[in-house]
Amino acid sequence: MVTAFLGATGLWIGLGVLVLFGLIFMGLYNGLVAGRNQCRNAWSQVDVQLKRRYDLIPNLVETAKGYLKHERETLEAVIKARQVAIDAKTVGEQAKAENMLTSTLRSLFAVSENYPDLKANQNMLALQEELTSTENRIGFARQHYNDSVLRYNNKVQQFPGNIIANMFAFREEEFFELEDQAAREAVKVQF
Repeated sequence: MVTAFLGATGLWIGLGVLVLFGLIFMGLYNGLVAGRNQCRNAWSQVDVQLKRRYDLIPNLVETAKGYLKHERETLEAVIKARQVAIDAKTVGEQAKAENMLTSTLRSLFAVSENYPDLKANQNMLALQEELTSTENRIGFARQHYNDSVLRYNNKVQQFPGNIIANMFAFREEEFFELEDQAAREAVKVQF
C-alpha cells in the first residue's frame, strides 16, 4: 500500500513538474511574441512620422524653388534624398537614408539664409514650424522603437528565453541608430 501511494504521489509530482515547465515555456514564448509585436508596432510609429516628414519636403522645396533659382543642385539633392529614404527597406537602410536626408535639409536651410525674402515667406515659416514639430515626433518615435528593441533583444538573448528564441527562430531586431553626430539632433530650421 505504501509503495502504491508513493508511486501515485511520484506520478502527481512528475505531472506537476511537467505542467510547471509547460507554463514557463508558454510564458517565455508569449513574451517573445509580444516583444516582437511591440517592436513592429513601434517601427510603424516611426514610419508614420517619417512619411509625414516626406510629405512636407515637396512643399518646402516648391516654396523655396522660386527664391533659390541658383541653388538647383541643393533642391535636387533634397528631392533625391527624400526618394532614397522612402525606398529604404530595412532599419539600417532607413537610418542611412535619414542621415542623408537630414544632411541635405541642413544644406537647404543653410542656403536659404542668404535669401531674406524666403526667410520672411509665410508658407516657409509655416513649413518650418511643421517640420520642427515633425522632427520632434520622429525623435520620440525613434526612442520608443529603440526602447522596444532593447526589451525584445534582452528577451531573445537572456536565459532561458534564448533557448525558446533559438527553437522558434526569434531573431534580434536592429536599432535605429544615426551615424552622424550632427544628425542625432533634430533639424534646426531658422528662417
